[in-house]
Amino acid sequence: MKIAIDGTAASGKGTLAKRLAECLGCDYLDTGLLYRAVALEALRYGLSSLDDNFNDPLTKKLFEKSTRIELTTIALGLALPIADSPDLRSQKISSLAAIVASLPEIRQALIEKQRNFANSPPSKKGAVLDGRDIGSVILPEADFKFFIDAKPEIRAKRRFAEFKDTNSNQKQETILKDLIERDKRDSTRQIAPLKLLTDAFFIDSSSLNADEVLQIALNYING
Repeated sequence: MKIAIDGTAASGKGTLAKRLAECLGCDYLDTGLLYRAVALEALRYGLSSLDDNFNDPLTKKLFEKSTRIELTTIALGLALPIADSPDLRSQKISSLAAIVASLPEIRQALIEKQRNFANSPPSKKGAVLDGRDIGSVILPEADFKFFIDAKPEIRAKRRFAEFKDTNSNQKQETILKDLIERDKRDSTRQIAPLKLLTDAFFIDSSSLNADEVLQIALNYING
């Protein structure tokens, strides 16, 4: 069984994917962590300053051929699954990962890794992958596809609560601004943009808790 879950940042897609995998006895892969891992390595090249228009000299370095070759090598060397860590969850890494994900070399390097995981999951029972192009690019043949979304204000509130637990100084207003910018970047990028597919089951999690979202998804899978 292959399950593809796409959606916006902080919509609850990761929580749903992990809980579905547990319920169904499948393996789970957070594909966003792959891009975050590459982004974290990108900081070694001084790419800590971000600009949506890529006018910042440090951000421009991300698009230099030599840097892209280095990052592609990093992507090819990643071992799945990626171990989660607080460093990978910072807002800076989240923003930088969105830019890294727009680079075709990086995406191509990671596509086969994700597909191989889904086709040969460790449990041999199935795989649940979540991200932003799973149903459209990585697993277009998935048995079940979901798209999770929520109002930006709700997502910002959720992300603020997550950061608060880690003693982050992020303000909710800043998080909301970053989420809106991330949504725009993800949905308008030329390579594998985030989009709601016609064959994906849509869940608006704005007024739902994690248990309710899980039950809706299970009901859909079980028919």
